[in-house]
Amino acid sequence: MKATDLLVQCLENEGVEYIFGIMGSETLDLMDSLSKSKQIQFINVRHEQGAAFMADIYGRLTKKAGVCLATLGPGATNLLTGISSANLDHSPVVAITGQAGLERQYFESHQYLDIVKIFEPATKWSVQIKDSQTISTIIRKAFRIAQMEKPGAVLIELPENLAPQMIPGQPLPVTPIPKTTPTSQSIEDAITIIGQSQKPLVMVGNGIIRQEAEAGLLTFIENLKSPVIHSFMAKGVLPKNHPLNYFTFGFNMKDEVLPLIEESDLLIVVGFDFVEKLPKDWNKKKCPIIHIDPLPAEMDEHYPVRRELVGDLNELFQALNKWEFPSKPWVPSGNLQEQIRTVYKMDVNLNENLSLTIENVLSVMEKLSTEQTIIISDVGSHKVSIARTYQPKQAGRLIISNGLASMGIAVPGSIGAKLACPDAPVICITGDGGALMNISELETAKRLGLSFIIILLNDSTLKLEKQMMQQKFANSYGTSFENPDFVQLAESFGINGVRPKDLHEFEQVLDGALNKTNSLTLIDVQTEMDV
Repeated sequence: MKATDLLVQCLENEGVEYIFGIMGSETLDLMDSLSKSKQIQFINVRHEQGAAFMADIYGRLTKKAGVCLATLGPGATNLLTGISSANLDHSPVVAITGQAGLERQYFESHQYLDIVKIFEPATKWSVQIKDSQTISTIIRKAFRIAQMEKPGAVLIELPENLAPQMIPGQPLPVTPIPKTTPTSQSIEDAITIIGQSQKPLVMVGNGIIRQEAEAGLLTFIENLKSPVIHSFMAKGVLPKNHPLNYFTFGFNMKDEVLPLIEESDLLIVVGFDFVEKLPKDWNKKKCPIIHIDPLPAEMDEHYPVRRELVGDLNELFQALNKWEFPSKPWVPSGNLQEQIRTVYKMDVNLNENLSLTIENVLSVMEKLSTEQTIIISDVGSHKVSIARTYQPKQAGRLIISNGLASMGIAVPGSIGAKLACPDAPVICITGDGGALMNISELETAKRLGLSFIIILLNDSTLKLEKQMMQQKFANSYGTSFENPDFVQLAESFGINGVRPKDLHEFEQVLDGALNKTNSLTLIDVQTEMDV
């Protein structure tokens, strides 16, 4: 069979349903092979960066590798931002790119770049297929690496001269990734350390959501009865009104949770990725740590590990919760929980203020959302407000990019989310800066017949950068721009565009859009511009 026929068979064997990308002359054979697949749908996007973001969010929600495709040179480099984002957020993604034939890779050649080397710092593994008969092995290894803890991105490059070669072969069997649990002695030592503490604090990161281990964690928390905080990407691990929930940490400014960390005498850190916030920013007094994670701890002077419990988090908590250990109920000094709720504006009275502030918009979203609603946040000042204010009703349904933190992820990410969870309502919230980076993917969504909502916060400013410029230099140079009429722009794509006048009208529009299962709606929320 043709080499690309085997490659497609290997992708089918891995359970691939969608490939997001743009074709080119170096991928024509692969496209021909994909056209014969009865399992895989090729999603022709408008920019390769969007393809990578779609694969990222699809992979994050399905827990299996999302796949994106580009040709050589500029097509491949256009993937780089989205691939880097997936890798730092630990989302499983496999990127496939075309490449110039092997015969012209040894001298200056049209559109030839060493893509493997370019992608090496941004992936878990970056490889060129040099022999078409290694395709089965490389595809199986790529998916295994992408999906192993910590998940991430892999690049596979296929030179065009290998693509049409006739070769024998078949896919390798897909085998489950082995699960490990800590030793009984490690668990006993950890329980002893907890017993010796007076004020332990549980800190939860994205790993608990990646491994869907929230139930085991909740049992542990209910037994321990100590306060709990979480990172941006772990929001929803506890219900908003849970008495032990002290909400989100990891902010650059006005982090109201830091006093709680400083008052603690033991930090029980579960599934936390340093990429979200380095320990030096939240553990300045170097409080001792029990590290609970699928992988051993990174070495850091501000992360002084007393004991490590390493393994699959579901298996780990199942084993840990069989042991008896003392509960450690304690209440932080002052009325900290209420203070956090007030400062982070979690309990807005929507009857008192009808202005279109970000907190009011988020309160309406929280009111109308269900446990199944997926919220995709773009990057900008609103991301910080979402991390503080918005409380999802289920873990893993609020997606915040907090590793690379790249603007432009929300619109294409919503396409990946809707394909991963077709029955779930999807709301994308983005600023005007991030929206216009990949607004062209609205055509992709419309062509696919997808239904989701874009809430576009429109203030003609890079607000976060403006705040930082004002604070550091007392000016706002380079932070303002002009926007198109977003309602007309939406209508030019053939989708609904609405501009609510106040919060009451915004709530009506959002409620109506959530009840429509077959349309795209863009809500242009014109927020007050800073003077």
